[in-house]
Amino acid sequence: MSEENFKFAISLSVLNHLGRNLYRNFITVLGEAISNSWDADARNVWVSIDWDAKSFVIVDDGLGMDAQAFQDRFLKIGYSKRKENGNKTERGRPFIGAKGIGKLALLSCAKRVTILSKTVATDPVGGAIDNSGLDNAIHNDLVPEDYPLEVPDEKISDKNFDASKSGTLIHFYETSVLDRVSEDQIRKLLAMNFRFALIDPDFTIHINGKPISIEDLSKLAEATQFIWKLNEFTDEYVDSCKNIKRTSHAPATNLKIVGYLATVEKPSHLKVRGSAGDERATVDLFVNGRLREKNIVRHFPTQRIAESYLYGQIHFDEMDGDGDAPFTSSREGIVESNIQYISLIDYMKKEFLPLVIDEWDKFRLELGKGGDDENPRKTKKERGASNLVAAAEDEYTDENSPKEVKDNVELWLSRLRPDAEFNVSAYVDCFLSENLVRSYISETGKGLTNPAATEAKEWMQREQDRKKEASISFDIRKKSDELSYLGMDMLAICAEGGKPSDGNPSLWKDAVSFRPVRNAVGHTGLLTQVAKNHLNVTFENIRARVKNLLASTK
Repeated sequence: MSEENFKFAISLSVLNHLGRNLYRNFITVLGEAISNSWDADARNVWVSIDWDAKSFVIVDDGLGMDAQAFQDRFLKIGYSKRKENGNKTERGRPFIGAKGIGKLALLSCAKRVTILSKTVATDPVGGAIDNSGLDNAIHNDLVPEDYPLEVPDEKISDKNFDASKSGTLIHFYETSVLDRVSEDQIRKLLAMNFRFALIDPDFTIHINGKPISIEDLSKLAEATQFIWKLNEFTDEYVDSCKNIKRTSHAPATNLKIVGYLATVEKPSHLKVRGSAGDERATVDLFVNGRLREKNIVRHFPTQRIAESYLYGQIHFDEMDGDGDAPFTSSREGIVESNIQYISLIDYMKKEFLPLVIDEWDKFRLELGKGGDDENPRKTKKERGASNLVAAAEDEYTDENSPKEVKDNVELWLSRLRPDAEFNVSAYVDCFLSENLVRSYISETGKGLTNPAATEAKEWMQREQDRKKEASISFDIRKKSDELSYLGMDMLAICAEGGKPSDGNPSLWKDAVSFRPVRNAVGHTGLLTQVAKNHLNVTFENIRARVKNLLASTK
């Protein structure tokens, strides 16, 4: 048997599989560099973008690297800081990096990338990677030893890097990803995706000189209407949501998770304005402050309307473990077979989200807004009346009015809302029932009784007199026949052939009982609860009798 020593040989093509072809989202790529800065105990990360030159620079003031560290750590694919240093940085931060392949994301969005790094005791070291040259090396199936980094350009300089005693600079040349994003979009997406940039006073991300802050999410905070807190969670962002109308709490769980779910006033408020594709605030999973799974609700879509208003954060730091097993290679998701992840999804799907969907409908209805039509809390007819009233209310509220005026109008509307919803529904019932009886009389050829004809003529004359006073010469009613001037009591006599004389139930008796309350509704009166109950019960009888009349025409 041969005694030769065999060893692995890695082709440079592995870089495509692990990095250049794995990362497609610019924010994810940017996030890898920022995560490295966090792990290097940087206090600041400066991102300088030149849209005209299609280039950007990322600089941090972290610990930096000397030549040996640059070779043995940064350029070593698969190097894990955790295996050497545990799960904490020197400053006690939880490490974000785990697999040692996130750095390959840096190769995915530019034609040329230059990396420079320095420690407090060393001068800058580093090199440049030209992706065209790397492509040739991969095409020729070279191994890493046959592809040395190029010498970085001498003229590379950045004021932040020059002023820092230690840190790392990464310069991206000729990148097309900048064509699809604006500075405002980048700021909002980083603010949403990197929680530690918002809550850690010792870590700041600067975009073109301006720090990322809570202010970058102010529009989302202003539009947030309801919030559900998980284990009494709060942070600076939650505290900045000043327009919250209702606060509730998540169901109890043994999972060591915190966070919140929230809904906005309109689905459009979740959209990152001007962004390409479907960039929007979603329900995201964070581990140690780093986004690990975006839009986890997509794994169990409810198809309920509340979902289109929903966003939030779930923080599950215990999931980090040794920092390796739960996360996919692309660092953009969780391995779905992970036990903790399965438990989280089960809790979200069966307990937390159903509560939010139900209470969202309840809270929306309390505010006079459209809710969830599939929720049995209200009938379809009640929801239709509620939606109509809500739409009408919007025409009486002016966003530009002084706050005191606006608050007063909204208060008065809120007091009228229950009565408005009831009266709208009652009016529709009256309108349909009376016009159906008119159609029945007309189609069956039943004539008007003498009292009915006399009453119709009186109402016709009154209308003519009112039109004359108002100088109106056009027709008001679609039909000007006598039937259109009669109320349900007279219509009932014509339909049933007279008043009942045997004491049996009849449409006429119900109509007589119905008339006083019906008139109050027709004249925009506010009804007592007793009157509402009376109207509901009486109209149930009227509806049944009208249906019987219509059935008799077959």
